[in-house]
Amino acid sequence: MSVKENLKEIKEKIEEVCAKSNRKLEEITLIAVTKYVSNDRAKEVVDLGVHHIGENRDDQFLKKQEAIGEQAVWHFVGTLQSRKVRNIIHKVDYIHSLDRLSLAKEINKRADKPIKCFVQVNVSGEKTKHGLAVEEVLSFVEKIEPFENIKVIGLMTMAEHTDDKAAIRETFRKLKSLQEEVSAMNIPNAPCEHLSMGMSNDYTIAIEEGATFIRIGSSLVGAND
Repeated sequence: MSVKENLKEIKEKIEEVCAKSNRKLEEITLIAVTKYVSNDRAKEVVDLGVHHIGENRDDQFLKKQEAIGEQAVWHFVGTLQSRKVRNIIHKVDYIHSLDRLSLAKEINKRADKPIKCFVQVNVSGEKTKHGLAVEEVLSFVEKIEPFENIKVIGLMTMAEHTDDKAAIRETFRKLKSLQEEVSAMNIPNAPCEHLSMGMSNDYTIAIEEGATFIRIGSSLVGAND
């Protein structure tokens, strides 16, 4: 199907799951993950009204932004190496992969304004995934409280790639519970109001469990999430 047809189908599913789970449509932000697709294809998504674009590599991030510019809101959704922070820090709107103190220090040092960040959590505990362990998150947020250029707006995770919907749902529920714990800490630079979770294969479950940002690549533009 075309990107336009894909988007129509995704929007219909979002509307359906929001109605089913008593969520409001405006609570959900769709991020088009455009890694591995051309600048023209990414621009097509923006022209169709999806203005939140996610990239996972600094070089592709910069190329896409040069081509599309301020028409889009820019999300860095991949693992971010500390040495690459300087390349994107003045061009990014959201970082979804804050997962270690050294990275937080580099973001804080390089930024000239508070950067909206999601703390990445490896809820499933898979060795192949990045992110903090669940039990590390609260102390991590406390450690970065003094960093004036970091604003922890929420938590991010990736569920297991499995057909076991119960396992996926449990991962998302754990992240929601953890988000509420962080929010209850009442740390000024960590309101932690949002959840970045759900990709092409599981975004409907994520919405049911409280996602506010969903990251969709393959089912929208034909790229991997």
